[in-house]
Amino acid sequence: MPADLKERVREIVRIPSAPDDAAGRFFDALIITLILANTFVLIAETVSGFGAGYESWLFAFEWFSVAVFVVEYLLRVWSITADPTYAHPVRGRLRWMATPMAIIDILAILPAFLTLVGIDLRFLRVLRMLRIVKLGRYADSFVILGNVLQRSRRELITSGFLVGLALLLTSSFMYYAEKDVQPESFSSIPRAMWWGVITLTTTGYGDVVPMTALGRVLGGMTAVLGVAAIALPIGILSSAFVQEIEARRKQREASGKGFPCPHCGKDIMR
Repeated sequence: MPADLKERVREIVRIPSAPDDAAGRFFDALIITLILANTFVLIAETVSGFGAGYESWLFAFEWFSVAVFVVEYLLRVWSITADPTYAHPVRGRLRWMATPMAIIDILAILPAFLTLVGIDLRFLRVLRMLRIVKLGRYADSFVILGNVLQRSRRELITSGFLVGLALLLTSSFMYYAEKDVQPESFSSIPRAMWWGVITLTTTGYGDVVPMTALGRVLGGMTAVLGVAAIALPIGILSSAFVQEIEARRKQREASGKGFPCPHCGKDIMR
């Protein structure tokens, strides 16, 4: 295949498509429509009596969607080498196939093929809901979120470790404080972690509560600690969002596009 054809295919499947690229816009609209329609059908299938008399139509729609998603995936795999980041014909494609969105693409079509070969795992049908995650490619806000998570991944991992450590310690202390009074609810440290998760997240279902004086003191301390546990990642993400938005603004200004007006959405310059 000529290189220019591969580049053209890459332009069509690339997100987002250029405003003047009719083929790319049509491709985007088709994929978005199919994703939304599949999500509606999956939700409606949980309603008793839905689709009665239209099983053949729903079956045909499911496989039409799967065929389109498979073609989409193969086109992305084939044309990805037109991107300098994934230029190597083998390693480049393998690197792209290991990206989160590429994995979601595979998981979204996997249940249909498992059923085709006789593996009818009902719970895997929920993976079809992952098709709606594919919409993330088409929303600029999701792109910003992805960049923010990538930018702050180390800090989030550190905060996650601290929260996990807090969960382990509070659950362990509560186990020893309450095991004699509530042997069923606090029969082990893993069992006590249910109480720890509910308390640290400040959810407070009330199904498991401390009975001893020491347990109540630990419960109060855990609740206060939970506020900090939630505030820590929120602060990290807030800071990363500010940095990302500022970086995008500077990039747009450097390219001469300015930045979008918060009222009309048009690009303006300082």
